[in-house]
Amino acid sequence: MTDGTTEVCGIEYTIIRLLGHGKGGYSYLAESDRKQVVLKQIHHEPCDYYSFGNKLEAERTDYGRLRSAGIRIPEMIAIDTETERIVKEYISGKTVFECIRDGISVEMYLDQVREMAALAKEAGLNIDYFPTNFVIQNGLLWYVDYECNAYTDEWSFENWGIRYWSRTPAFEEHLRQRGG
Repeated sequence: MTDGTTEVCGIEYTIIRLLGHGKGGYSYLAESDRKQVVLKQIHHEPCDYYSFGNKLEAERTDYGRLRSAGIRIPEMIAIDTETERIVKEYISGKTVFECIRDGISVEMYLDQVREMAALAKEAGLNIDYFPTNFVIQNGLLWYVDYECNAYTDEWSFENWGIRYWSRTPAFEEHLRQRGG
């Protein structure tokens, strides 16, 4: 599904480009009726550090949990259980990861991510604080993934996520592993 068109819930989308590949699927920038969206195709590739149940149902459930918690996330537009595809609002902008990689400080967004972390913790959740999951648009930080898990201190922003929000050894190691 790297180019051409595909259908979700009876609506045809033109694939523009791959945005990213994560534990749960491939996310593409797509377009329909001149509106850009993210089209996520769920995959069933093995992941040695994370176990899944029903990925599509997890996306639907996690979306509701994040909205209820008040975390700034893109709107879910459609979910197609037959094709295992999700369409969500496209938030344009640089990711926090891209900023850090390119030497741009993200310190001004730390208050926003900490506010999200507090909302998540209050709701009994952790979100995935890895910086590829956050997009900056018009000065606002958006959590563009729907993944969330039960809260534990180990996976909180201050104990895990912060290690990747600057050019730390953990960030540098990630760059080396992915050839960046």
